[in-house]
Amino acid sequence: VNTATHAGVMKEQSDYSNHLASETSPYLLQHAGNPVDWYPWGPEALDKARAENKPILLSIGYSACHWCHVMAHESFEDEPTAALMNELFVNVKVDREERPDIDKIYQTAHQLITQRPGGWPLTMFLDGDDRRPFFGGTYFPNEPRYGMPSFPDLLRKVAEYYGERRDEVKEQGARLSDILGQLEPPGAAAGSTLNGEPLQKVRDQLASTFDQEYGGFGGAPKFPHPTTIDRLLRTWRASANEAEPDVEALFMATLTLTRMAEGGIYDHIGGGFCRYSVDRYWQIPHFEKMLYDNGPLLAAYAQASQATGEALFTRTASETADWMLSDMRDANGGFYSSRDADSEGEEGKFYVWDPDEVAELLAPEVFPGFARRFGLDQEANFEGKWHLTVRGDAEGSGTFDEARGVLLEARGKRVPPGRDDKQLTSWNALAIRGLAIAGRILERDDLVSAADAAANFVREHLFIDSRLLASFKEGKARFPAYLDDHPFMVDALLELLQSRWDGAHLGFAIELADLLLGHFEDPGGGGFFFTADDHERLMHRPKPLADEAMPSGNGVAAFALQRLGHLLGDHRYSDAAERALRNAWRAMDEYPHGHVTLITALEEYLTPPDIIVIRGGTDTISQWQNSAHKLYAPGRMVFAVPENESALPGLLAERAALPGETVAYRCVGTHCELPVKSWEALAPFL
Repeated sequence: VNTATHAGVMKEQSDYSNHLASETSPYLLQHAGNPVDWYPWGPEALDKARAENKPILLSIGYSACHWCHVMAHESFEDEPTAALMNELFVNVKVDREERPDIDKIYQTAHQLITQRPGGWPLTMFLDGDDRRPFFGGTYFPNEPRYGMPSFPDLLRKVAEYYGERRDEVKEQGARLSDILGQLEPPGAAAGSTLNGEPLQKVRDQLASTFDQEYGGFGGAPKFPHPTTIDRLLRTWRASANEAEPDVEALFMATLTLTRMAEGGIYDHIGGGFCRYSVDRYWQIPHFEKMLYDNGPLLAAYAQASQATGEALFTRTASETADWMLSDMRDANGGFYSSRDADSEGEEGKFYVWDPDEVAELLAPEVFPGFARRFGLDQEANFEGKWHLTVRGDAEGSGTFDEARGVLLEARGKRVPPGRDDKQLTSWNALAIRGLAIAGRILERDDLVSAADAAANFVREHLFIDSRLLASFKEGKARFPAYLDDHPFMVDALLELLQSRWDGAHLGFAIELADLLLGHFEDPGGGGFFFTADDHERLMHRPKPLADEAMPSGNGVAAFALQRLGHLLGDHRYSDAAERALRNAWRAMDEYPHGHVTLITALEEYLTPPDIIVIRGGTDTISQWQNSAHKLYAPGRMVFAVPENESALPGLLAERAALPGETVAYRCVGTHCELPVKSWEALAPFL
């Protein structure tokens, strides 16, 4: 089995072959040559555990995870450790990106059992009868260190406990299952009115944790949190016409964006952002690059560019988009998942430099200024090497662009980090949304075309027999789609329709919204479950509300359904959004900083979006639309629908084209203005 994706970490060739060999996940295939008798999650492994009266060792990770590679090298490639695992357990490997349903359940269970945060690799021990966990952790070393026992010792003790104290295992599993069922907080009281208090609470809470010097929120490690940046930009914009605009909200957003763009979390040579910074200063990242970070950050930088005119934001958005298109896009139009943190067995090796190496590559008159700019004239900042971060002034930045190209070419000759080339629906949706927003703001039609191609890829390859699937690899779509996949795509399609109209995209958005209501909504309590009503039955069916690494699926669902409902005049969508907000009310009110996406949906519930539909000839409606998009107005949607577009659904059918004229229809919520037939008449509304 060839597992050379992570050269130097995984053995290039192996004499072993386990039950992962026929999988498509790059992460699972990394382990297909382990001496561990791994199984994918499924009936074969679960039935085997029950038949042999063994516990299940469940290991969850993903291909770009550094500590997953470390544990694999130390333990899963080690023959004595593998023999112990095979003797005592049925061993199951899960790619958390393919099966976030399984990951969500056992991450929560881990936190309840250990009273500590989870992470990856996640190592959980399950009762073979009912798959309920009784012990777990994250990374375990092969020898006692970090205050942890060795993994082999742990395996023996866990197996012994399972064999001798089975009644306790059963009792704990039952209690844990009961607790999982009680985790969702109650919603708003019947008859109560939703109000804007959470908007002020989240703004004040963010201000209380804001780093006034380096941006971001809280201490190290620091994550980008694009949903938070979006929330602050919206807060500032909503106050712009008041006597005292909230310039502090704008400052919090723009300082964070500036520090990230100048820091080492940003790839100054290739573009794009790494996962997070290990320090307060955004200097040294965890070097993995995730599509789900870069799509939302692309949108955030483009919108900040629109709001402020800041050249740094414009350039950062454009370079991030360039990286996505050059490094992460497949020929089928869809986008890959991630780039690893490691290459040749070392984290960050692909990205760091030596001053002498750079001096040889750059012209003598260019190197000194480049070295001052990016810290090559200072002490090494990453394990004896130099990771580029902005340290000095930007004099000669035009020359630096040329230097960047020289270094990019040189870096391209290095062994690159492994790339996880599976294509995930929800992550592609975030990329489509970012490209659609950036394309129209930066006036880059190539980005809109890339978003359009990716949307077509999802519809053509991941929408089969009128149901959405979650993952695509090697020509095969797999796994029933989850909550996030549906509203993320609806939201992305609504953004794409504002950049380039295509009736097929609107039809797809409606189909996905109907699936969301039909298969995911909680008809009793409101809100949306993470899995469909006909999904594989697991030990718990969560209804997650909080933002995590990605925006909340419930939050995006409420946001996108409201927008679609207003656009079409279809109360089914807006009513479902209101039920979701009522279900999440207590969570938003008591823990606003963890529910930013839901709070943005609440804002649009209280102040419905301004929707403008322009009909007429293609050239004229594009000019009107482009002019309308010049302003940062996050609560506005502008659609340019060609005059020959027919069979429009819902209220759009009433937005008729007039022969030989250009006409704009404007509605806010259920209130609509008279149509206007000149740009001069429309402009005051903008």
